[in-house]
Amino acid sequence: MLPKYKRILLKLSGEALLGDQKNGDPFNPTIIEQYAHDIKSVTNLGVQVAIVIGGGNIYRGMNEAESGIERAHGDYMGMLATVINAMAMQAMLERFGVYTRLQSAINMEQVAEPYIRRKALRHLEKGRVVIFGAGTGNPYFTTDTAGSLRAIEMKADVILKGTRVDGIYNADPEKNSDAKKYDTITFNECISKNLRVMDMTAFTLCMENKLPIIVFNMNKPGNLLKVVEGVNVGTLVS
Repeated sequence: MLPKYKRILLKLSGEALLGDQKNGDPFNPTIIEQYAHDIKSVTNLGVQVAIVIGGGNIYRGMNEAESGIERAHGDYMGMLATVINAMAMQAMLERFGVYTRLQSAINMEQVAEPYIRRKALRHLEKGRVVIFGAGTGNPYFTTDTAGSLRAIEMKADVILKGTRVDGIYNADPEKNSDAKKYDTITFNECISKNLRVMDMTAFTLCMENKLPIIVFNMNKPGNLLKVVEGVNVGTLVS
C-alpha cells in the first residue's frame, strides 16, 4: 500500500517510553525497540521521518516553590533529559540498520549536531531519520511546541502524536469508562470543548499553519504504519 504521507513529524512523549514498568528505570528497552521497529517499517515505504521526544520519564518541571529550582533552570534540565531519550532512540534505530542524525537545540557537539534547518531538510531528503533533541532550546516552551515548530520548519505533511492512549476523548478514558472517543475533530471544536490535545502554543501553531495532527497509541505495535498508510487509527485533528 502506498503511504498517505511523504514526510511526518513523530512526537513521542517521554512518559510513553516507560511502558507499564514500575521499577523506576527511566525507559523500557522493550518499548524503545518496538518504536524503532515501527519507525523502520515506515522508512521502508520511503516515508521521511523526523522525531521529537519529550523527557518527562527522566525529569519533569517541578513546582518552583516545592523544589527550590527556578522554572527556567528546571526547563533546561528537562531539555537535557530529552537528549538522553533521543540518544537511546538513535542507538536502537541504528541497531535496526536505520540511518539517523541527532540534532540538538543546545550545542553539545560531542553527541549531536547543532540544529540547522537546511541541514535537517537535506538529511530527510537523503532518507535519514532526524531526531530533534533539547526542545526549542528555550525555557517556558514544551516539547509539544518543539514538535509543532519543527514539523512546520521541516514542511511535514502531518504531526503524529504518539501516546499511551488511542486518541482524543471527551474525558480521561483511564478514569472514565464512559469516555467517548473522537475519530475526527476540528481545531475549533477542540478549543470550544477544552480538549487538551497539546499545550495551547503548540496547538495554535498547528492550527494557524493548517498542519493536521493525529493522536494515536504508539505503544500498540503496527499502529504507526497503519496511520501512515491512511488507516483510521487514533483521532485526526484538522
